[in-house]
Parts: sequence; C-alpha cells; structure tokens
Amino acid sequence: QVQLVESGGGLVQAGGSLRLSCAASGRTISNYVMGWFRQAPGKEREFVAAEWSVSITHYTDSVRGRFTISRDNAKNTVYLQMSSLKPEDTAVYYCAAGASKAVPVNSRTSYDYWGQGTQVTVSS
Repeated sequence: QVQLVESGGGLVQAGGSLRLSCAASGRTISNYVMGWFRQAPGKEREFVAAEWSVSITHYTDSVRGRFTISRDNAKNTVYLQMSSLKPEDTAVYYCAAGASKAVPVNSRTSYDYWGQGTQVTVSS
C-alpha cells in the first residue's frame, strides 16, 4: 500500500506560481510511475503530468512549458511546479502512483493509489 498526501494548494493570482507536493509513505516511490491529475467543478478528472522515472516526463498540452513534475526519491516526494497560472487551471489537484510502466500514463485507470487532493484556485 502507498499512502499519498498532497499539499501546497491555495489561492493565487493569474500569472503566479505554486508548487504542489505529494508525500508518499508505505513504499518507496522510486519504482512507481507518479502522476498528477486535476478535476474542476462539473468536469471529469483529467491528466496533467506524469514521470516514469527521473527526467522521463509527459504533460498534457495545456500545461506543457508552464508546469514541471519532479521527484525526490530520498524524500519519497513528488512535486508539481506550476507557473504562469491561468484561471482555467483552477481545480482540485490529485497525486497518483502506478505500479506498472507498461500502461498509458495519461489514463486514470493506470494508477493504483491516489491522494485526497489539494485545491488550487487562480483568480483573474
């Protein structure tokens, strides 16, 4: 079992930055695919970013160039650095861990463990 706890969300003005953290416990995340998803009110949960291992990453088009996913295996923590934030980035952001690296990383069903989410609100 892997427990995931997100933090770092909050209210920020458009153009600002936030860094989300996802602290894992129970197992080391070094062998897991780690992903970030988000869910806006009235919408389905959508893929944001994923990292297979150090420096192998994938992003959805709307955040590429603005968001950066990274991990610190020593701290068992994954980060999502978000810059140039837009009002449309407003959502609850979820961290996820997947045991298999042979599945589409942008699919919710590829992940085995989820955090409780952290709210990000971007004001215009």
